[in-house]
Amino acid sequence: MSDSVAGRLTAPAIRHTTRWDRLRINRNWLGFWFMLPAALILVLFLAYPLGKGVWLSFTDAKIGRTGVFIGLENYEWLGLPWWEDADGVFWLSVFNTVVYTVVASVVKFAIGLYLAILLNQHLPFKALIRSIVLIPFVVPTVLSAIAFWWIFDSQFSIISWSLRHMGLIDHNINFLGDPNNARAAVIFANIWRGVPFIAITLLAGLQTVSPSLYEAATLDGATRWQNFRFVTFPLLTPIIAVVMTFSVLFTFTDFQLIWAMTRGGPVNATHLMATLSYQRAILAGNLGEGAAIATAMVPFLLFAIMVSWFGLQRRKWQQGADND
Repeated sequence: MSDSVAGRLTAPAIRHTTRWDRLRINRNWLGFWFMLPAALILVLFLAYPLGKGVWLSFTDAKIGRTGVFIGLENYEWLGLPWWEDADGVFWLSVFNTVVYTVVASVVKFAIGLYLAILLNQHLPFKALIRSIVLIPFVVPTVLSAIAFWWIFDSQFSIISWSLRHMGLIDHNINFLGDPNNARAAVIFANIWRGVPFIAITLLAGLQTVSPSLYEAATLDGATRWQNFRFVTFPLLTPIIAVVMTFSVLFTFTDFQLIWAMTRGGPVNATHLMATLSYQRAILAGNLGEGAAIATAMVPFLLFAIMVSWFGLQRRKWQQGADND
């Protein structure tokens, strides 16, 4: 009798596995638990402000006043849909934003790819050159904008001064006072700042390409262009997709550079959607209208992200799958 009692006392208690226990130790859920803290931070600092902004775009809120729900009035006043062109400045800002983003992104990619290939070669003082290339990206945006504001100043521009002393022009160039010149000036400044990011990122991708692939292609009679076309570029495709997505997003939502250089002028020629949203919401006090302009940027950003996403899915060179 005592032996049976002692056996019952020492026997381990049988614990039934609950559904929570299975989820907690399941490998398929392990990634979810690791990503949960980051997801909560994103929801708190990104999703909530985005949702709040979308809600404000449907109200007549102003600074100091909550506002009431007014439906699509803000969008109709902006000229949405396109056949109700109620606000020409808004559509001008859309045009400026698209031109600014497309031109700057294409040029930044071309120059950045060239620099990456150049820096991947065996050059003297290669580490020093790479550090120098990073300087435009490291310098604060506002400081760069002020520097370019002086460079393109209508009276004290070093460019105009140099051209006048060389006898190429007889008067100063009005860089920031002429609409077309101002657009070109801010695009140039954005390219100067953005090239290092693309160049260094692509350089990191180039260094992951095995030299044996180039050796094999050269033995097969491939030229430098064929090496780039059939070896370098396909292997860089995923990195190009990611880096260009970030480049497009950063360029499309650029605010500091434009605001510090031109504040959207002259005659709204350099107003981007981001700067116009700030002007209407903060300076003019129309939070609902400014939020509507900012919300109108979302479809463009989603389009850029989707292009990159589908580009990453079509990696037959890596997956060995047919895309047809």
